[in-house]
Amino acid sequence: MKKTVHRKAKGRIVIDRELCKGCTYCIEACPKGSLGVGEKFNSNGYFPVYSLHPEKCTGCALCARMCPEIAIEVWREEA
Repeated sequence: MKKTVHRKAKGRIVIDRELCKGCTYCIEACPKGSLGVGEKFNSNGYFPVYSLHPEKCTGCALCARMCPEIAIEVWREEA
């Protein structure tokens, strides 16, 4: 009998702080709640989003799809 091994996907995101306008669409789209709003302004006067809980990211890329400024890059790997 063969055993099925279920591997958990792990993701990593990079947010360009200067492109982010803090619209929070990505936060609303994230099913894992891994993003948060920063407390420091960027050079454009916005509070950019950051990876609040990077260990929760699965690399689904919903955050990147929702970003109107294309400020998020996503990498996904099988753990």
